[in-house]
Amino acid sequence: MNKTDPTKLLLLAIALFGLQALAADQPVVGEPAPEFELSDQKGQLHSLEDYRDRWVVLYFYPKDETPGCTTEACEFRDDIFAYRELNAQILGVSLDDVESHKAFSENHNLPFPLLADADGSVADAYGVKTKMFGMTVAKRQTFIVGPDGTLAKHYGKVKPATHSAEVLADLELLSAAE
Repeated sequence: MNKTDPTKLLLLAIALFGLQALAADQPVVGEPAPEFELSDQKGQLHSLEDYRDRWVVLYFYPKDETPGCTTEACEFRDDIFAYRELNAQILGVSLDDVESHKAFSENHNLPFPLLADADGSVADAYGVKTKMFGMTVAKRQTFIVGPDGTLAKHYGKVKPATHSAEVLADLELLSAAE
């Protein structure tokens, strides 16, 4: 008979509960996406409600002007006309401030809003706030919000160089199914 150490069982239970708690921190596909109101690089306020009746590609990224974040933003920029044809709005979100977003947007001619979540409240609502190299940042994750405001797709792992193409392909499928 194999006896299990009660301490190991307790640690396993705590670990499993902790994983469930982490999973519960992110919105669930099919449920309403968390609302927000944030300023963009021009100081204009944006809310999820502003984009009702459109698809929203809400992409979170760690930091302006870093290699992966620049690659990802430029891929979205280069595909902007395809997104517009699908009635989709791209919104980039990081914990950087409005001035940082303004410089990043101007440096790379980004034709979509970059939202400043300086207090991290929206990153919290979407379960993407984390620590990286001693800084609090948003994890690189993307959410597609449907025209009705429900979460249609979540990307927990993102490759900056190919992510825009992946999102476009999924948006085409989601739009066709609508």
